[in-house]
Amino acid sequence: MSPTTGVWMLLCVALGIVLTGLPAWVVLIGIAGAFAAVGSALGAIPATLLMALPGRIVGLLEHDLLQALPLYVLLGVLLNRLPLADVLYRVGVACLGRRAAAPRIAGLGLGMVLAPMNGSIGASVSMLHRTVLPRLEAAGVPEVRATALVAAASTLGIVVPPSLVLILLGDAMMRAHTEAVNATHAAVRILNTQDVFRAALPAAGLFLLLAIVIAAWPARGEPRVAVTPATTMRERVVAALALLLIVALLVSVALGYLYAVEGAATGGAVLVLYGALSGTLTRIVFAQVLRETLALTGALFALLLAANVFTLVMRMYGTDRWVAALLGDPALPATTVLAAVLGVLAVSSLVLDAFEILFVIVPIVAPPLLMKVPDAAWVSVLFLLILQAGFLVPPLGYALMMLQTLRGRPVPQAALARAVMPWLLAQGVVLAAVLGWPALTTVLRAPLEAAPAADMQDGAAAILQQTAPQADPEVPDIPPPDDSPPIIPPPDGAGPAR
Repeated sequence: MSPTTGVWMLLCVALGIVLTGLPAWVVLIGIAGAFAAVGSALGAIPATLLMALPGRIVGLLEHDLLQALPLYVLLGVLLNRLPLADVLYRVGVACLGRRAAAPRIAGLGLGMVLAPMNGSIGASVSMLHRTVLPRLEAAGVPEVRATALVAAASTLGIVVPPSLVLILLGDAMMRAHTEAVNATHAAVRILNTQDVFRAALPAAGLFLLLAIVIAAWPARGEPRVAVTPATTMRERVVAALALLLIVALLVSVALGYLYAVEGAATGGAVLVLYGALSGTLTRIVFAQVLRETLALTGALFALLLAANVFTLVMRMYGTDRWVAALLGDPALPATTVLAAVLGVLAVSSLVLDAFEILFVIVPIVAPPLLMKVPDAAWVSVLFLLILQAGFLVPPLGYALMMLQTLRGRPVPQAALARAVMPWLLAQGVVLAAVLGWPALTTVLRAPLEAAPAADMQDGAAAILQQTAPQADPEVPDIPPPDDSPPIIPPPDGAGPAR
């Protein structure tokens, strides 16, 4: 069978998610199982290769980065269940006074604080739909403008570190960069998660500034706040301390002072303590929090495992080698390859959530792209910005579609498109700035400078050893050119001078 079979698998997944309404992990497992059975029956896939699946899953679950996943889910659930979000919103409106833009700025601020804690677009949309949208509409914000603001705020978890999307993208890009360096024998330091965090911060800050301007821009006929919400001194102190803690945790993790697991665990412990001291985290509420956390964590792990099964079947068909050969064609310039990959991600974001794209699409297209565009951190930021914009493109943007589904009633598409347009323009400005000025991603990080071959060998070997159970023996590495210099020092340990 043709190596392009993997492309048909992806199309079947997209159609299955849109037409059936089944969870993505069910569709991924079903499509992968069907194509694996057909390939085995036709002799295109040796059945023995499926025995590599348990090793891939064990190697995946041994990754300590996954410890952060349930902790971030717990953070998001606690913020949804505790009245802290309501306190933050009311205090924000009260501090801004009776300005017409006060509800919008307060709602956007709440999204800035909460969206990175929820990780996926689906979780952020669901949370902001419950906490922000009713308050905006009660304050007199027009329906379409409130919907556009909530949809845009839900995408902040894509670019504002240290969200789950950024953590998992950093891990995926580290693996892709390792594959690219292994194939090209380039003597550079391997990308890590902190590089992605630091590279994304300037772009995230620029977008947040533009978002505040859009939220504060006056709307024709929009009323001023008639009465500012009453807040007590205790609520103001709680809001100030909560905001300070959340921002401190986000900045500490983003700048590398805390690991993502440590930051999430600290935030969860503080929220549980606040709920216990304030009396809002009762036994019944705590039980609901734990059940919801387990359900969401289970769904995310199911998606992760299903994506690994899916990509294994794709590799059996040779789709990854076909994509690598296609994108690695010497006749194709690097800009063309970059544009093609970004286009694939943009189209995928119309029907897939961020996690599905990270687990299925990025591992296939990122390694050959990094062989031609070596700045992995810059490419990572471009991936994030493309995904963020794709989730807001009407009428099929994932955030918009999910928000309309949750509302239960249609929103006028023409009016919604006009309301979303300023947010898309802001994202376009940030994307153009990053494309035109790649140094923007190096403001807070050191570039991936050349590293001694021996040190790079040790780092790459550690990563490859960590991911060894996921390696597919039937998929050989892309051979380097005959005249490429060796990267591994000779057996006697002699290497380049330091």
